[in-house]
Amino acid sequence: MDERKTDEAADDLASRIAQRSLAKRGANYATEVRRLLDAALEVIRTRGTTSRPRVADIVAAAGLSNEAFYRHFSSKDALVAALIEDGTTRLRAYVEHQMSKESTAEGKVRRWVEGVLAQAAGDTAETTRAVSWNAGSLGEDTASGSLSATGPMATLLVAPFAELGSADPDFDASLAAHAILGKLTDYLWQRTEPNQAEIEHISAFCLRMITPPDEVAGSAGRAAPRRR
Repeated sequence: MDERKTDEAADDLASRIAQRSLAKRGANYATEVRRLLDAALEVIRTRGTTSRPRVADIVAAAGLSNEAFYRHFSSKDALVAALIEDGTTRLRAYVEHQMSKESTAEGKVRRWVEGVLAQAAGDTAETTRAVSWNAGSLGEDTASGSLSATGPMATLLVAPFAELGSADPDFDASLAAHAILGKLTDYLWQRTEPNQAEIEHISAFCLRMITPPDEVAGSAGRAAPRRR
């Protein structure tokens, strides 16, 4: 083997070892992040809306160090923002699974409403309320909707709304998601749960929000409302 080939083989070996090390480090870091998220959620759930935990409380519950915390999060607010994103991902997956049990578009919409409003019940409501309360200091991010569940949840309604004849399924889905998630917030902070009659009422309202094509055609000659 000449010197050039020897150097190439050595470089290839070094590269493979480095890649294995990076993969192992990545797996370790992912485990650290999950431990921090799970610990933060448990501490926040336990404290409810009485007191906000410190970083020290979270790392202690996770069995990690401050160094590990700040390796992944710049502040406690950044961790709370990650919790909100994680919760939205879980909610979307849960509601999507519930919708998959229905064969009709109307049934899927009703399952969507039921799945969203289920967050106002029991331990789920306590946890959601506590995380939201801790997110109060995030200010502009939550106010601007960058941490809102509306967008991810609205996407689940686009296909059934289109099937039900919506002339603008994306816009109608966004309106419905804003309305129903807003009502969920009311239930959470009033510490009440929707009864079956209310769920049926909200589902019917959600279905009535679909804009038929003839209404869009009829408004073509009028000035379109400004979308914000």
